[in-house]
Amino acid sequence: MPELPEVHTTVEGLNTVLPKKTITNIWTDYPYSVFWKDKENIKDPKYFKKFKEIFVGAKIINVSRKAKYIIIHTDKGHIIIHMKMTGHLMYGKYSFDTKDKKWKPTDNKSPLADPFNRFIHFCLELSDSKKLVLSDMRKFARVFFTESEHTDHDDIKTLGNDAFFETNNYTELKEAVVNTRSTKPIKTSLMDQNRIAGIGNIYSDEILWSAGIHPKRNPNTITDSEWKKMFSAMKRILKQSMGMGGDSLSDYRNVFGEKGNFQNFHKVYGKKGKRCPKKDCGGIIQRTVIGGRSSHYCNKHQI
Repeated sequence: MPELPEVHTTVEGLNTVLPKKTITNIWTDYPYSVFWKDKENIKDPKYFKKFKEIFVGAKIINVSRKAKYIIIHTDKGHIIIHMKMTGHLMYGKYSFDTKDKKWKPTDNKSPLADPFNRFIHFCLELSDSKKLVLSDMRKFARVFFTESEHTDHDDIKTLGNDAFFETNNYTELKEAVVNTRSTKPIKTSLMDQNRIAGIGNIYSDEILWSAGIHPKRNPNTITDSEWKKMFSAMKRILKQSMGMGGDSLSDYRNVFGEKGNFQNFHKVYGKKGKRCPKKDCGGIIQRTVIGGRSSHYCNKHQI
């Protein structure tokens, strides 16, 4: 699933190409089921019809993010996209194949033609004759809107502190996570979007490895010095990944269809059975399941 660095990379890319463009048409082929009836999701045909009525003709102002949510601000309201597990947004020249009933890039040699980019289920046609498309292999992504202030929407206002804290005060992280009534392990707590918004499997593993904290630790047992290490690791690792264009171990690609590079610098995620890369450690990377999610850690220095 795209996490904060991938969403940040996407937003940065979109802000270089979308502002001042007008949406001239909107298309989707997301399959409908009764599950989506009357839900805020373009997978409900009635909702999509209203979505299209509002935003065809809308002028794009800019793009921002809140945690893993991408918000396209227009003069008619706000389009909100959560890429979920396999979604990624791309911008470029596309044509519609009437035989396959799919959008395809006009240049077969461009990064947009990467096979991972072919699962297009949503498209904004733009006034510059280019398209903003959403490739989503698993079809879990969500697209919805609000005509009022986006920060008032329930999905947005219930999110916790952004994982890329603006301050350098570790106590904000501690206060967001610690709950004396909770027995949830630190791994699960870091991924709780109502506490800390933007972190998933990859970055929680990398952060805890760097801080030397076992993923099953109860947050209430973590010392102030350990919180400081975790906070520092969180900001450093997220910033490092942003600088590398995010992580493309799985499906993620940037708005031009290109891979990020952070997957080439994992210390622990996906490294089960390998020697811990920490200097003079000698531990072996283990894998376990915590709260239904995989977790990787060193059996020696993470305590």
